[in-house]
Amino acid sequence: MALRHAVLAALLDGEYSGYQIAKGFDIGVANFWHALPQQLYAELARLEKDGLVTGREVVQQGRPNKRLFKVTGKGLAELERFAADTAKPSFIRDDLMVKVHAVDRTEAAAVIEQLAERAAVAEAKTAVLTALLEKLRGDLDEAEFLRAGARVGPYLTCLRGLSFEREQRDWCLRTAAVLRARERAHA
Repeated sequence: MALRHAVLAALLDGEYSGYQIAKGFDIGVANFWHALPQQLYAELARLEKDGLVTGREVVQQGRPNKRLFKVTGKGLAELERFAADTAKPSFIRDDLMVKVHAVDRTEAAAVIEQLAERAAVAEAKTAVLTALLEKLRGDLDEAEFLRAGARVGPYLTCLRGLSFEREQRDWCLRTAAVLRARERAHA
């Protein structure tokens, strides 16, 4: 998958500025695709050049003007083509996993501290994703929303993000506990 597909997907619900897309990435799309704001702005420029999105300038009083972007028919066709392609398997590339893998030959205290930090970040993301799911559902309960909600795709990806963050938190806490117990046993 290229960043362009994630940006096109982020624009499916309407017309957004680069700033709004970046904020949306931080909350929703970041569950499955990470990008820095400058990468998003550069991709928006490429998408507009390629005719996959259109942009328009909005004049603002007392603030800099902003550009709003929306997906074109050509952009929707590109997403359709992308959706039909076979998905590649996902893989983990995580420096903390390498540190845990090597912990038997390195100082465990620093790794334990990083595991605790990662668990705290995962816990915070869990709270954000839970609130986002509630917002997406509105007044519907989950079963009703999944059956008849207007846009189920963002909800389903947030569910996966929530599951990932909970698993991440639990693994970090368990791994840190194991390493602490081993340190006490060998002291």
